[in-house]
Amino acid sequence: MGTVTMPETKAPTESRRLIEMSWDPITRVVGSLGIHTKIDFERRAVAECYATSSIFRGYSIFMQGKDPRDAHFISSRICGICGDNHATCSVYAQNMAFGVRPPSMAEWIINLGEAAEYMFDHCLFQDNLVAVDFCERMVQETNPAVLHKANRTEAPHASAHGYRTIGDIMRALNPFSGELYREALQMSRLCREMFCLMEGRHVHPSTLYPGGVGTVPSIQVFTDYLTRLMKYVDYMKRMVPLHDDLFNFIYDAMPGYEQVGKRRILLACWGAWNDPAVCDYDYKRMADWGRAMYVTPGIIIDGRLVTNNLVDINLGIRILLGSSFYEDWTASPTFVSHDPLGNPVDRQHPWNQTTIPRPQSRDFKSRYSWVMSPRWYNKETGDYLAMDTGGGPLARLWSTALSGLVDFGYVKATGQGVEIRLPKTGLKPEMKLEWKIPPWSNTIERDRARSYFQAYAAAAALYFVEQAMKDVYAGRSRTFTEFEVPNDAIGCGFHESVRGVLSHHMVIRDGTIANYHPYPPTPWNASPRDIYGTPGPYEDAVQNSPLFEESSAETFKGIDIMRTVRSFDPCLPCGVHMYTGGGRLIEARHSPMFGVQG
Repeated sequence: MGTVTMPETKAPTESRRLIEMSWDPITRVVGSLGIHTKIDFERRAVAECYATSSIFRGYSIFMQGKDPRDAHFISSRICGICGDNHATCSVYAQNMAFGVRPPSMAEWIINLGEAAEYMFDHCLFQDNLVAVDFCERMVQETNPAVLHKANRTEAPHASAHGYRTIGDIMRALNPFSGELYREALQMSRLCREMFCLMEGRHVHPSTLYPGGVGTVPSIQVFTDYLTRLMKYVDYMKRMVPLHDDLFNFIYDAMPGYEQVGKRRILLACWGAWNDPAVCDYDYKRMADWGRAMYVTPGIIIDGRLVTNNLVDINLGIRILLGSSFYEDWTASPTFVSHDPLGNPVDRQHPWNQTTIPRPQSRDFKSRYSWVMSPRWYNKETGDYLAMDTGGGPLARLWSTALSGLVDFGYVKATGQGVEIRLPKTGLKPEMKLEWKIPPWSNTIERDRARSYFQAYAAAAALYFVEQAMKDVYAGRSRTFTEFEVPNDAIGCGFHESVRGVLSHHMVIRDGTIANYHPYPPTPWNASPRDIYGTPGPYEDAVQNSPLFEESSAETFKGIDIMRTVRSFDPCLPCGVHMYTGGGRLIEARHSPMFGVQG
């Protein structure tokens, strides 16, 4: 049983006049993400969508035979943006394999570094990349009637952010000239400085190790972090209301826009920020210390929290091939037959995966991507679910809200939402924000959640720095625990990279790495159709999505499609172009980021 996308009644594609359009590449991951569509301009909807990746990197192959203690240094190079997330997750996996528990100070320092990374990346992505799709210049090109309305619509929270109309907000988001665009660059720089205070350098940390960290804790270093953090807190008191005004206006200006990028609610979160009082990295107690995380892990199906147990989450992971350029590993050895609790581990689990690349030409009826198809097996129904991360923040907030476990003064999960308290700052009084579970998992709500999670990360960082300072004052400044590398062991790390779920699974044999598989959010979100024909989240969210762009096929930019893909935060989009195929009816358009005039 593998069909998990809700069936929809629609005309057969062969009876409709469809125009093929492709955007390839989109994302900044070596320009490897392509979106290929068939568009029905008469019905103003996307009929079909395929997500492709043209790059094979092979980290799971060349990690074999390496010293396990080098795993985080090597795996951090997987990404040039969230390399620290990989390093952190790898350290978590090593801690489990080595049986080591870092001192509490080390955990607070890692938590502070990762909080700074969330703030940095979300700030940069939201207002220097996503916001370009909502700025004055872009909206003028794609939806001039919407811009006309924006210029006449008062911003409800003008007193909080200082912009009188929605049009003023859109102008402030114009690339390079807009003041919000430039301010976001300055704030992201502050966050990088905060990160480097904790983890040495960005983006490949120099002070993270299994067993602890190399950062020297002091009141001075935490104060340096805090002074920058308070500026960011002040910034978020303006930006959350501002983004609410912008996104609510989009709904109002284009009735039905909630259907853009909407897909079945299948959200996955692996949890973030360990509590050193509970987390000992013992797999047998993983369910307990997973639930103690400051972002609660969870699997959400149709709006229902199915589990927040990291053991269940781990055992449910399946790596399917389907439309990807790989051979099955049925003839390869099984590394882990049972987990430390005695539960059977599936052959399609990352612990047992063998990566066997099979390069070939791209064929949308067969194989067309280097991305595999991770799925989560729902033992209640027998379905292999194409989970997505909601760009990271949507799944994190939704999972935390439903579990109702997080409550540390600055942040509280209520069951229906997440309350965030930002204390008084130099320029603004205390502010209370509340993210509420939305009725949809769609483009706008993925973007909205990003703003709220920026505030969540800032609030969490305030708590972490308070705890770190308490440890310093109490003389608990040790940052490392000695360990020995076992001859044979297994480990797994669960974390949240900026854009969603991140896991590292490691098998050690004869003192070296025998098998290693990192799974960041991109394989989950950008996966192609699996062996059951189920589309991946990008494909599913774009397919059947309505188009609101005020243009014909001849002048089509694809703004609603781009907003949907970027709402998942597919790393940092570096550019967009269209290309034509051969021998088919295709109308080619070139769409630079800012349009022809840009």
